[in-house]
Amino acid sequence: MERKHMSAFALYQTLPADAPPPAKKPPVQLVAKKKKKKENGVAVNKANALKAQVKSERRKMRKKLPKSAQREERQKGSAQKQQQQQQEEDEEEEEECMNGDVEAGGEMIDGLLVDLARVNNSRLRASQLFKWLIDPIPAKAFFRDTWEKKPILVQRENPHYYKGLFSTAEFDRILREEDVQFGVNLDVTSYTNGKRETHNPPGRALPFTVWDFYKSGCSLRMLNPQAFSSTVWNVLSILQEQFGSMAGANVYLTPPGTQGFAPHYDDIEAFVVQLEGKKHWRVYNPRSEDEVLPVLSSPNFKQTDIGKPILEVVLEAGDLLYFPRGFIHQGDCLPDVHSLHITISSYQKNSWGDLLQKVVPAALEVAMEEDVEFRQGLPLDYLTYMGVQNSDNDDSRRTKFFSRIESLLKKLKDYAPVDAAVDQKARDFLHDCLPPVLTPEELATSVQGAPTRWEGGEVIDVGAQINTQTRVRLLRAGCARLCSDGDSVHICYTTDNSRVYHKEVPKSFEIQTEVATGKICPNLSCFVHGDLIRLFFFQHTDAVEFLIHSYPQFVTVGSFPCESAEDRVTLAELLFERGIIHTEEPL
Repeated sequence: MERKHMSAFALYQTLPADAPPPAKKPPVQLVAKKKKKKENGVAVNKANALKAQVKSERRKMRKKLPKSAQREERQKGSAQKQQQQQQEEDEEEEEECMNGDVEAGGEMIDGLLVDLARVNNSRLRASQLFKWLIDPIPAKAFFRDTWEKKPILVQRENPHYYKGLFSTAEFDRILREEDVQFGVNLDVTSYTNGKRETHNPPGRALPFTVWDFYKSGCSLRMLNPQAFSSTVWNVLSILQEQFGSMAGANVYLTPPGTQGFAPHYDDIEAFVVQLEGKKHWRVYNPRSEDEVLPVLSSPNFKQTDIGKPILEVVLEAGDLLYFPRGFIHQGDCLPDVHSLHITISSYQKNSWGDLLQKVVPAALEVAMEEDVEFRQGLPLDYLTYMGVQNSDNDDSRRTKFFSRIESLLKKLKDYAPVDAAVDQKARDFLHDCLPPVLTPEELATSVQGAPTRWEGGEVIDVGAQINTQTRVRLLRAGCARLCSDGDSVHICYTTDNSRVYHKEVPKSFEIQTEVATGKICPNLSCFVHGDLIRLFFFQHTDAVEFLIHSYPQFVTVGSFPCESAEDRVTLAELLFERGIIHTEEPL
């Protein structure tokens, strides 16, 4: 007897209700809570670090020597002059080399990225790529009038505008060639008769099963296309410098006449880029003030919960739809054509409140240690007139109590370690970042393209071959940053990050003011301790700061503000070997 074929979707529906559920990606809000729990686990250490930073900064201000101040002023003046000159050059370069590409609109993305690679400043490169993304809307007007405020629609009538960014053919290639896992890299979803479901089986997402789900009317969501697509990786790694926040992406492939997701809002700024086919979108205002710029994404809503849309449109290939976090949205496919779009996102957990969550606890701890007013005891009888049960009482003691709280809160700002808290945000951001995609010139002049190799039965061209005349600069403007935790300064960097989110631990060098104890690296004149390389040259902090503020100019290794030529070369070799700097000419 011939066996009747049963699709993967049909097989999924036959699973008994008490069977173990297939592995699936947790909702965004659960992921955020899990991450928050992890952060809470180190909150005490971070607060202590911020407290130490405040004390350290105060000690330095009291003990600062005139000679040191003069040196800093000279360096700042020189850096400001260089920055002013470079800004003028950048503006000229922007006008000369990029206007044509942005106006052309419809050029293959590969060609655009090649042109952008010729721009000699990664910040300018990011600005130009963003201008291309939202063209013809001026970037300044967008951030002034639209960003975090309202949706905006760009209809281009040019189906090739985003051609080459991603495609259904690329989706199929990834399924065939890469290790795509259900629930980790791919979700299978449906939204039918008001019910949203996820249909992820366990294991690898092979084409045979995935396309069977698609033919049965399920939508496919690829969660991290940058891990598999070099073009998406390149675009996001450039845009993250524009946003100063992690740039992520999901790809959505929806069959004709279906909908894969219920109405909801997200906790990110979303740029919906239509790549193939068409999709009918409805966007709704936040339901209340509490849902404007929300901290977390929403659960799924019923149609009766969301009111009437403020924007209803059919996106076609080449179109763009932007909406801020908190704006409810839903998209469904027209009956006669599939839809492929990529959502580029940013600004998750990047608010003033997120920064203050780092500032306030540390400020309070420092205040309690340094100011006796914060350590004085509460009134003996405060429980008799304060608290919810007493909130409606007209009691002068309550007025006095609130006045004291207000006074302490005003004083608290004087103990706020704002710069140290910003450094913590920066460290988190650099950990989130994608590694840079090297241009041909960067590859030829960085450690990744160094000529060291095995040839003729031996290793040749060993060593960085850097000297005081070698001209170097940071690989990218945002690839490294100095961050302090009070007692030491770290160089945090992105060049060793993975394309997979947080696959690698945060990367940093720790620069100390005292000689560390540990194992000596024979080639680097430094000490190894755990996952950090602890440098013992105090002047290296000034040298790294000099490098950061010199970008995008190349500077000689001999111009580093270190004590000796040996120190300058040692630091340059270390930064070169970590991929943080590259040379003006191939070594």
